[in-house]
Amino acid sequence: MSSIKPVLAITMGDPGGIGPEIIAKALAHADVYEQSRPLVIGERRAMEAAVRITRVPLEVRPVDAAPDEAHAGTIDLLDLANIDIERVGRARISAEVGRAAYDYLERAADMALRNEVGAIVTAPLNKEALSEAGWVGVGHTELLARFAGVPDKSVAMMLASNRLRVVHVSTHVSLRRAIELVTPERIVTTARLAGETARDIVGHSPHLAVAGLNPHAGEHGLFGSEESEFIEPAIDELRAEGWQVSGPVSPDTVFLRAASGDYDAVIAMYHDQGHIPSKFAGFDDTVNVTLGLPIVRTSVDHGTAYDIAGTGKANEANMLAAISLAAQMAANRERRASAMP
Repeated sequence: MSSIKPVLAITMGDPGGIGPEIIAKALAHADVYEQSRPLVIGERRAMEAAVRITRVPLEVRPVDAAPDEAHAGTIDLLDLANIDIERVGRARISAEVGRAAYDYLERAADMALRNEVGAIVTAPLNKEALSEAGWVGVGHTELLARFAGVPDKSVAMMLASNRLRVVHVSTHVSLRRAIELVTPERIVTTARLAGETARDIVGHSPHLAVAGLNPHAGEHGLFGSEESEFIEPAIDELRAEGWQVSGPVSPDTVFLRAASGDYDAVIAMYHDQGHIPSKFAGFDDTVNVTLGLPIVRTSVDHGTAYDIAGTGKANEANMLAAISLAAQMAANRERRASAMP
């Protein structure tokens, strides 16, 4: 860890969801301040209400910029004063909460792009509320890509936990379409993104594993030819670029081997191939990491949970994991940058 703790911009997300509550509960853990300087970007009244609801012994301190120091027991808050959640109401979709969540993310992205913070950690927002506010069909990832001037197709998502890191060649498509998307170009692009992010996480050049598509990775053509036609050429290209890559590895063993420490990240061929083992390996501590951005962004892997918003019942474990990973990645990036001539 760097001697200078990275500043983490933690966005409140939907102020009417559980975002403020899981932030309050997470920042009640003193060890968060041992590895980072958290800066919440949100709204003061909503944050103070979350402190009351969760009954955590924290003081909300409005600030104008990233803090030079951060102390356990205090929530440093950049107050955008953009919504009165008591008037608007919790647990309901509205343009007001969508606009507020957008504002928090925009401010955090601007600070990260200016190197005023080392990473962004996002609490959940509601895409329907964003649509009500005028940003139709987009979420955190698409908005961050726009703020950074990066094409949507150049970003991807990693599911990361302490035991397993997985990136997918395709996600929300039919299984038939997913097979069609197993092309050398998509595999190489996905693996590059995975490798760059895995390097930030582990702090060294990563060992990547590329999963096969078919049972036993095709068993030398007995169960399909996709491995020899598409996956192996992609692996050859990645190795020629200098990446340490194993594969194609049988899908029924690659995730266990990665969780055991053989690989730093796995390239999965489709949604369920990667999501099922990721959720099983660590449901509470598996977080989302956005790949392909010039900034570090981690996020909780759950939604706004309107059904329990305002009750104080929300579990902060996923937020804690997202904060810890963001701090680790930001510190490794800073260390690598300082080592460059």
